[in-house]
Amino acid sequence: MILLMTTAPPSNGPWYLGKRLPPLGLAYIASTLEEAGFDVKILDNYLVKKSATEIRQTVEELKPEIVGITCGSATYRQCIENAKAIKDALPLCKIVAGGWHPSYVPESMLKHREIDYVVVGEGERAMVDLARAIIHDEKEEVIAKIPGVAFRHKSGISKTPPKFIDDLDDLPFPARHLLPMQLYDRSVEFLKARPADIMSVARGCPFNCAFCETRKLWGSTCRFFSPERIVREIAHLVKCYGTKGIYFINDNFTINSKHTKETCRLMLESHLDIEWACDTRVNMLSDGLLDIMSKAGCRTIWFGVESGSPRILKKLNRNTSLEQIEQGIKLCRKKGIQTACSFMMGVPGETLSDMEMSLSFAKKLNPDWCRFNVFIAYPDSTLYHEILQSGQYDQLDDFLFTVKTAEYDFKSLLSLQRRFQKEFNRNPTRLLRKLKREGPAVFLKQGLRTLFSEIDA
Repeated sequence: MILLMTTAPPSNGPWYLGKRLPPLGLAYIASTLEEAGFDVKILDNYLVKKSATEIRQTVEELKPEIVGITCGSATYRQCIENAKAIKDALPLCKIVAGGWHPSYVPESMLKHREIDYVVVGEGERAMVDLARAIIHDEKEEVIAKIPGVAFRHKSGISKTPPKFIDDLDDLPFPARHLLPMQLYDRSVEFLKARPADIMSVARGCPFNCAFCETRKLWGSTCRFFSPERIVREIAHLVKCYGTKGIYFINDNFTINSKHTKETCRLMLESHLDIEWACDTRVNMLSDGLLDIMSKAGCRTIWFGVESGSPRILKKLNRNTSLEQIEQGIKLCRKKGIQTACSFMMGVPGETLSDMEMSLSFAKKLNPDWCRFNVFIAYPDSTLYHEILQSGQYDQLDDFLFTVKTAEYDFKSLLSLQRRFQKEFNRNPTRLLRKLKREGPAVFLKQGLRTLFSEIDA
């Protein structure tokens, strides 16, 4: 039996948001393992937050031969703590780490003897091949040939590059049946429809933003599930889970307009009656595209604006201009599609004046939702290495850093973030829009509690 698990979040980290979503990546690996004939269970410890002692009790009861743990930089310590508890209980159990952090810095995982293997990059096929090799007690020379696997071998570390899946339709639907769906917050703030679920429809990114290294996990070519497959999964969610809303969580939903239009056309033909939201870039929209998206149920589009300073946008290598951003928001508004925007604060080289430009630009754009996020540098990105070389940073934990300059540090950025959110949200026009969007009953029910939770976030 194979147990797949997430890692409990840090109790007080600024990167931890209270919303709990199903771990789709792990669910895809679980369904692929099931399809290959393995008995699989999932423990979403990010949701249930079991202690290391409780983890030990769980594995003693289940007695898995393999435990796969997904790990981010923010949950690194908890991942290692859990691995030690599992090894204490079951010394012969093989522990495999995967996810963002192990993919970027596998050596940081393998320096701990409790971690036997690391899956680097896309995990479905690598995990199936590795599980088969472990179960059949294959020699290390065999494991060393599996794409996307790293492990301690002889005097060093053996690591093979990942091999990406060309046809994503080969993957089964994610194993939501192994997750406690009733425990998740099945709502999306950008949609009225309830319950709402998340879906992934693409992998890979051709862009090279300085703060992001997603290409190392998913590749630099954007690969899509086919429109037919996407619509089948939506129908599956509607039938099996009563889904009425969907948030497509990929960064570049409209990067291939032909694919997006065909997906929307099939959604309309299928009469699924689904509301949905997506993420994309401001320079990947058109009148015709937004027309069919709106007809197919698109209600909100999320944009990573990142900054109102042209200098910082260039620093981030976004390849978008303030004019393009304004045009994208206007196009959506023209089609009746709501907009949500995010901005970064505290980018390397950014000044307080740059940040004030972002606040002013956000007010000018006037999207339906807006978030100001303190920039946190994650391992192996361009800005991560720049911060380490400059020595100008606050270290949050083992691997995460924020910028520290003569003008600001992490603590002052948090205060500035609260002020920006307050100034943006405390606006009569925005309150009227919120009333219209949610209706008087919901608006009054939430009252001041919701208002102040938004402006003080």
